[in-house]
Amino acid sequence: MSQNADRADLLYVIKETWGCGFIRPDRSDRTIKFEVRNVGALIEKVLPHFQSYPLASSKQRDVEKFERICWLIHNGRHLEAEGFVEIVKISMGMNPSGKRKYLESDILKSLLPGERIVCATGNCGST
Repeated sequence: MSQNADRADLLYVIKETWGCGFIRPDRSDRTIKFEVRNVGALIEKVLPHFQSYPLASSKQRDVEKFERICWLIHNGRHLEAEGFVEIVKISMGMNPSGKRKYLESDILKSLLPGERIVCATGNCGST
């Protein structure tokens, strides 16, 4: 989530309420960002909020897709080529009007046949 600096108080309230995440400035657009990167916290704290209080816009579909991605990562599927492909395909269907840094085809081309995804110790996306 992001806010202009003069409205950033909301981000601190959300951080305190959920008990997770961090707040940082984003110099690219001069906003303040609240981010949660821990998959366990997303599943246990953030996503239940959107189940109890669904967004009244098309963004709710993105929340549901994001939830699917979180569960795939939580279950270690991001470490398998098939799971990684599924995550990429789901994510490309989110926020269709947003800017993309990479094309789906370029991401998928980077996978070698039979390759297992490798991650740094302690940084495999699970809790």
